[in-house]
Formats: sequence, C-alpha cells, structure tokens
Amino acid sequence: MSVYDTQSENTRDEAITAAVDAVRAGQLIVLSTDTVYGIGADAFDAEAVDALLAAKGRGRNAPPPVLVGDPAVLMALAVDVPEDAERLAEEFWPGPLTLILTAQPSLTWDLGETRGTVALRMPDDEVALELLRRTGPLAVSSANRHGKDAALSVLDAATQLGDHVEVYLDGGPARLGTASTIIDMTVSPPEIVRQGALERETIVAALGDIFAAPEPEPAPGEDSSGESTGESAADGSGVSGEAPGPDAAGVAGSTAVDPSATDTAATDTAATGPAATGTGEGMAASAGAGPLALPSEAAGESAGARAELEGEAASAPAADGAVAEAVPGARADADVANGTADHEGEPDTPADGAGPATA
Repeated sequence: MSVYDTQSENTRDEAITAAVDAVRAGQLIVLSTDTVYGIGADAFDAEAVDALLAAKGRGRNAPPPVLVGDPAVLMALAVDVPEDAERLAEEFWPGPLTLILTAQPSLTWDLGETRGTVALRMPDDEVALELLRRTGPLAVSSANRHGKDAALSVLDAATQLGDHVEVYLDGGPARLGTASTIIDMTVSPPEIVRQGALERETIVAALGDIFAAPEPEPAPGEDSSGESTGESAADGSGVSGEAPGPDAAGVAGSTAVDPSATDTAATDTAATGPAATGTGEGMAASAGAGPLALPSEAAGESAGARAELEGEAASAPAADGAVAEAVPGARADADVANGTADHEGEPDTPADGAGPATA
C-alpha cells in the first residue's frame, strides 16, 4: 500500500503514473473526485471488479458505476441514448451528475448483475480526469465499507479499506463532500433516483422540466381540456336535446342520464340525443343511453432497469470497432452485454463511483 500526494505539481505525475500501473496490473486504487473519494478498478477486468466489491463488502447485485474522462465516451458505452441525456451531459458534465443508460451490448466487461444498464459520470476533478484519460473508463464506487459513510479524505478511505488498495491518491479534502445526483434515463419521463449535489431546480432551470409526464393527447371530439365539443341538435321548432313531454296522443320517451356518471362524454351523449320529430302518436323519444363505458388502459411496467440504488460510483466499459478508438483499453465481444449502475446511495464517482453511486 502506497500513498501519493496529487496536490503538488512536483509529485502529481508520479502519483498518476503509479495509479495507472496499478490499474493495469489488476489492482485497486483510491482517488479523489469533486464529490467524494472513490475506490476504482479496471472496468474490463472482472477479477479486479470482484476485488473492488469484496473490499467494500458488497455483492454482485450492486454493480459499481463507471467514470469517464470525456463526454464523447458516453456514446461508446451506451446505446439508445435519449436526447435529454445528451443535453444533461452537455450542460452538467464534468460535474456531480450520474446518468443511468442502456449499456452498449458489445462491451466485454462484467460489472455484476447490471441488467443491461450502466451508470456513467464525468467527474469535475483535474487529477481524476487525467487519470481516466490514461486508463480509460474505471469502475468506481465510494471509498468506504458498505454501510459506512463515504470517505471525504484519503485518511478516511485508508482507515476503512486498508491493504485492499494498492495506491492511494491524496487530493486533500473532498471539494463537495456530497454524492452525485443520479438520474435514470431508461424510463420516460426521466427519474431522479438519488438527489445529490446537483439540485432538481437547477436542472429544470437549465433544460426545462424534463421530469414531467407529457400531456395526454385529447380524445376525438374533445378539446385540450377534455370537454366535449359536440352541441345539442335542434330541429326547426327549436326543440334541442330535451325529450318532449306527453301530449294528447301519448307519452314520448324520456332521456335518461345516470346520476352517478362522472364522464363528460357520457353526460354529453345523453344530453344531445335525437329530439322528437312530431307530436302525435309515433312521436320519437330522445335517446337516453346513460353513461358511456370508456375502455381502461392497462398500466405498463417500467422498462428501465436500474441497478441497486445504494449510491456508489461506476466504472466505464469500452466498445468494439470504432468504439475501441474512443475508449482506451476497450475490448469488444458481441456475446457479452453487461453494464448497470451501482445505486446504493453512495458516491457515484470516485467515492461511490461514476454511476448511481455517491460520488
């Protein structure tokens, strides 16, 4: 176990080089980020990821998020990226925002039980970004034992993780000291699954209320308020919508409206039934059909799979082909389709990782 100071320019390069070497050797590192300290490993080294989870005392059901060093890597690690996700990344990366997305199925990684998703974040920390540019995406979770407070200093991290970690990078006290905000972009509308350093109000002010459900389309014959646009029919004698009363020749039928009906369409239908066309025998009664039965819609299940929301940082995967160029050390395998966010409520970048973690 070695501790390196990244606060001094004289020792920073040596510290980053030591961390890069450790990652490439399949070992664990601790790094500072803008939110909290994180424990990191090569996202494409399954044994290293397992070691990370073991150091924290967590299982494979809580996969770590992924930290990236460039916004462009998002498109290499995820597919079916919504426009709002791109806007969020453009506005708030680097920063305390983790996005849960559908993982690129060609990535050769094993982060755990990801259910096809991955939590991605780009930290706003100069040393962390330099490290990520040299190592490629890292699986990162908050640097603490499961259930304990996220580490806000290298001493906090070393006290909890000890010899499980090969290289500790000391960047001084965590700047924000609060985990990142995690947004699930695999559901519509997007959902904040953990409120962190980035406030909902700040997001809405910048991009509009992307979390609001879209207004339903009005049904045929209704205006935008849901009111019927039909009018009562009137005949030449000025009779409209009401059933005629009895005359000398007989009794005309009466219009019936179910008093329990609350559907506007049903009430309007009863009120606009055909009027009587004559006054003697054979006078037609207005139609009293009662409330209309509107078909109900079955509630659909949410399609977005999300990782165990325990708030930890995430590591980033690499893609094949053209993706390999965008992600250092990326390895492709069309048969492997893993990648989710680790949502334990811990840091999502360093401390808890770059995904639904708390970093």
